[in-house]
Amino acid sequence: MPQKVAVLGTGKIGEALLSGVIRSGWPPADLFITARRPERAEELRVRHGVVPVTNQEAAKQADTLILTVKPQDMGALLDELAPHIPAGRLVISGAAGIPTTFLEERLPEGTPVVRVMTNTPALVDEAMSVISAGTHASAQHLAHAEEIFGAVGKTLRVPESQQDAATALSGSGPAYFYYLVEAMTDAGILLGLPRDKAHELIVQAAIGAAVMLRDSGEHPVKLRENVTSPAGTTINAIRELENHGVRAALIAALEAARDRSRELASGTSN
Repeated sequence: MPQKVAVLGTGKIGEALLSGVIRSGWPPADLFITARRPERAEELRVRHGVVPVTNQEAAKQADTLILTVKPQDMGALLDELAPHIPAGRLVISGAAGIPTTFLEERLPEGTPVVRVMTNTPALVDEAMSVISAGTHASAQHLAHAEEIFGAVGKTLRVPESQQDAATALSGSGPAYFYYLVEAMTDAGILLGLPRDKAHELIVQAAIGAAVMLRDSGEHPVKLRENVTSPAGTTINAIRELENHGVRAALIAALEAARDRSRELASGTSN
């Protein structure tokens, strides 16, 4: 039988995770949720058939706790949970920038902790969830985390030292693509296209390019070269992107996201 799983602080990502594991066959009666507002908890109960509980009840009753609160709220939540967590309870953290040691120091000695950074495409079962083990987490604990988060997309194990980089690339990654689509749509309008048609063209181009990257096995340089004819339209566009430092700007942006993830971990800023 599936283990009992509790999602604490159930926002959009937490709800996406719930709906995904239910579609994968997990009984809703074995899924507990907590929410700050009672009306939110009732909404989730009615929509998904899950069981609203308090944080303390979740700690006592669930086999796995998934903490999806904001990083600044994690310390207070751990203080509330710690007196009620039995030995061996698996705790999965989904908070950006919070290392497993932060949880381990505030939970009972030997508590297995797994750190997961997922992203918003979990809402459409296309998430990328990056998974790292804490000091006391075993291969079985990692496999259990993969089972849960695999219900809403792909999973990838990395050493925890790479989590800040993964946060910058895939955790924040969808926002970069939305930003590019927004900019390209505006360019389409400037070139004379109606907004709805420009949007449809760019979105389908993005979907097609992503599927080709995923399924062809080709390096992105090769795929780009296949579109880039001598003296053609694409090479002129690429030249302008290089002239304006787009590649360098993207690298700098991802470094900034990584650095912010490290700041969240160190507690140097709010």
